[in-house]
Amino acid sequence: MISQHVETLIIGAGQAGLTTGYHLMRRGRSFLIVDGNQRIGDNWRQQWDTLRLYTPAKYDGLPGLPFPAPAWHFPGKDEVGDYLESYALHFDMPVRSNTRVERLDARGEGYVAHLGDEVITCDNVVVATGSFGRTPSVPVFAGELDPAIVQLHSSQYRRPAQLRPGPVLVVGASHSGQDIAYELAENRPTILCGPSRGNIPIRPESRRAHVLLPLVIFVFRHVLTRRTPMGRKEMQNVRFHGGPHLRVKSQDLDRRGVRRIQARMTGVVGGRPVLDDGTVLDVNNVIWCTGFQQVFDWIQLPILDETGWPVEYRGVVDAAPGLFFCGLSFQYAFASMVLPGIGRDADYVARRIVARSAAGVTASSV
Repeated sequence: MISQHVETLIIGAGQAGLTTGYHLMRRGRSFLIVDGNQRIGDNWRQQWDTLRLYTPAKYDGLPGLPFPAPAWHFPGKDEVGDYLESYALHFDMPVRSNTRVERLDARGEGYVAHLGDEVITCDNVVVATGSFGRTPSVPVFAGELDPAIVQLHSSQYRRPAQLRPGPVLVVGASHSGQDIAYELAENRPTILCGPSRGNIPIRPESRRAHVLLPLVIFVFRHVLTRRTPMGRKEMQNVRFHGGPHLRVKSQDLDRRGVRRIQARMTGVVGGRPVLDDGTVLDVNNVIWCTGFQQVFDWIQLPILDETGWPVEYRGVVDAAPGLFFCGLSFQYAFASMVLPGIGRDADYVARRIVARSAAGVTASSV
C-alpha cells in the first residue's frame, strides 16, 4: 500500500480549502489539498447555467488575490470556478485532483486518510467539503411519483431544456428555489411550494445596494454570529431550513405568474404530488430544491451530534485534537458560507493548526 505523510491534509479544493491553504502557506506550514473533482472549481461549474453570485466582485476575492472583474459585476458560476482554479495556480498550491478520501481514522496523535490503495498520514486534517455537503436531500416518497414525471434535484438542474413540456413544481422556497422557479416561469406554468424563508429587502444590482450592501455584509460578518442570541437563532434557521430570498423577490414571481403555495409537499397520491393541505398537483416535472444532507460517515470518529453536524466551534473539534472544519454553514457567522466571510474562518483554523504544531504535536507515532 502506497503511503505518504503531510503535516496538514486539507480535504476539498473549494474556496474554504484553498483559503485555508493560503493562510498556512503564508505562515510557512506544509500541507496537501485533495479534491474529488477533475478540475479545481468544478463544484461551481456544475451548478445551473444562469447562477450568479449575490455579492459583487469587490467582495468576492479570496485573501491575496482580488476577483478579476469590475467592482460591481456579479460573477457567474463559471467565472467563480475559473477564479478558484487561478487562485490555486497563482499561489502554486499543492492540489491533487481526482482524489477522494474514502475513510478517515485517528491513529496516535494524528490521522490516516484512506484513498483506495493509498493512505496519507497527517498531523492535522481540515475537512473543507462544503457548507451543506454534496448528498442531495430528497424525500423518500419521491420514488412514488409517476415515472413519467421528470425529477431533478437542484444540483442536477442546469437549464429548462432538461424538462418535459408542461407544468413544473419547484419544491423548496429558499433562494435556489426562488431563482429556479423564476427562470422556469418564463416559458411554462410553474408552482413554487414551501414556507417563505424571509427576504433581504434590497436588490443586489440596484444603485441602492451600493449603499446598503456594505451594511448587510457587516451584519452578516459581525452581528449574526454564534456569539450573539440573534446569530444563534439564525444559525438554526439557515442550517436546517435554508437562507432568505436574495435576488428574486415575491413580486418578481408574481409578474411571471408563478403560483406560490406556502404549504409543504408531504407525499404522493396516484403518482402525483400532494401538499400538507391535501391539494394534489398535476405536473409533468418536479425540481427538488430541498438542500443537501451532511454525510460524514466516512469520518470514523464520534464527532457528530444527533442532527449529523460536527460538534465544533469556529471549525475546531475539541473531541478530536487536530481535526478541523472549514466552510461550514455558520461556522462562525452568517457570512461563513459565502465568499466574503470565508477568509476569516480559514485564518482562524490556520492559526489553531500553527499553534498545535508549535506545541510539538506530531503523528510520528503513526
